[in-house]
Amino acid sequence: MELKINGQLRRLPEQASDPEMPLLWALRDGLDLTGTKYGCGIAACGACTVQVDGQATRACVTPLAAVQGRAITTIEGLGSPDRPHPLQTAWLAEQVPQCGYCQSGMLMAAAALLEKNRRPSDADIDAAITNLCRCGSYPRVRRAIKAAAEQLRAKK
Repeated sequence: MELKINGQLRRLPEQASDPEMPLLWALRDGLDLTGTKYGCGIAACGACTVQVDGQATRACVTPLAAVQGRAITTIEGLGSPDRPHPLQTAWLAEQVPQCGYCQSGMLMAAAALLEKNRRPSDADIDAAITNLCRCGSYPRVRRAIKAAAEQLRAKK
């Protein structure tokens, strides 16, 4: 089975190609893309959030059959070391990461929000970012999203 991940076609090893396998495990165990985290396994916490065709998607409950032929973006594809995504820059500037476990899923959900809405209100952010953070960095997350939105607006 092949999947389009981070702009490239990637072939899954046979042991990670069951159409019912959750995308999370194909990414982590089949393709060694370990930035996407396992949290709860029931799509409640958001640690496993990736984008599928630009939509924030919980990978722990999304079977491979549902993503065939669709564009998948993981945290590894959000930016690059030489060109970080504005959210990644804002995340550091606002000192969002504490323990860091939820960060990749939060960043992917925030990136999906900013693709649709470059002027998110607090209510927009609260509605789109349903990821759980044990450290309670939500005020910093909100500031970082708004700072990244401003940076993205300035680029266009």
